[in-house]
Amino acid sequence: MQHFASDNYAGICPEALAALQAANAGHAPAYGEDEWTQRVSDRLRDLFETDCDVYFVFNGTAANSLALASLCQSYQSVICHEIAHVDTDECGAPEFFSNGSKLLPARGDNGKLTVDAVRELITRRDDIHYPRPRALTLTQATEVGTLYRPDEIAALADLAHRHGLHMHMDGARFANATASLGLAPAEFTWRAGVDVLCFGGTKMGLPVGEAVVFFDRKLSEDFAWRCKQAGQLASKMRFLSAPWLGMLEDGAWLRHAAHANAMAQRLAAGLQGISGIRLLFEVQANGVFCSLPAPVMTGLRERGWRFYTFIGTDGARFMCGWDTLPESVDALLADIRALAR
Repeated sequence: MQHFASDNYAGICPEALAALQAANAGHAPAYGEDEWTQRVSDRLRDLFETDCDVYFVFNGTAANSLALASLCQSYQSVICHEIAHVDTDECGAPEFFSNGSKLLPARGDNGKLTVDAVRELITRRDDIHYPRPRALTLTQATEVGTLYRPDEIAALADLAHRHGLHMHMDGARFANATASLGLAPAEFTWRAGVDVLCFGGTKMGLPVGEAVVFFDRKLSEDFAWRCKQAGQLASKMRFLSAPWLGMLEDGAWLRHAAHANAMAQRLAAGLQGISGIRLLFEVQANGVFCSLPAPVMTGLRERGWRFYTFIGTDGARFMCGWDTLPESVDALLADIRALAR
């Protein structure tokens, strides 16, 4: 039975697994000096069409937290959306790894920051008692599955840079955003003003591992030492980096992301017209957020389905992964229809 609680539930995609197994031969230099790590780093530079610095860490919490820590001093602050993962689901890790940089949440419809909301936080105060904003972070795709267009990112980045802030992008589902937007990754990252991207690997089908990509290479100074101190420097780094080769070399990352997005669209289309159910946000990536009556949610769980409920009192989140089957979507829809009746 496939579940819809998280795209983390999916296993390793075949391309990543084959690349991982291929790297498991003989001896290789440790700590990132191996050929696989070098090849993947160069492949990412080609993908983004720029000479960026690339680092690999074990998980998204470390990627985001260490990246933000590299942008801020302990007495400074990071502006984020009020439902951003870095604020609501990282157990204080961004503050911990930065030795105290404060997160300043801003509001915005559809999970997206607005220029006005960010400007208000930047200009609210400039006295010594206020944690001076030094970084702005946005999530692509957002926590509610919506997307920032390049012009929206550019407007936020322009505002941030004019006020001396660095621009960070949490790309846990960057692959899904890329597949949906249909744009070259450079167009809505560094060309739009993003300084550092945390490129999510786990949710797109890797066994483990995220890439931290510094487009502004000056900001990555000493980042390797941050990774080591935080326990994120893999000794057998090839096993973190090699699966990326399988994903990137023939476009598997985009094919799998497009499939996950298509399954979300299939689910959203099937929910239309079911009594008592409405979509809470436009489906733009691989997540479907909808309002479900309490008896329907209870009934689904009694039938074995797993999903999260944290968007309002009656909101349910259904995530599709690279391996989600149309039959699984249809089975879920059948149970929802039956329970709604």
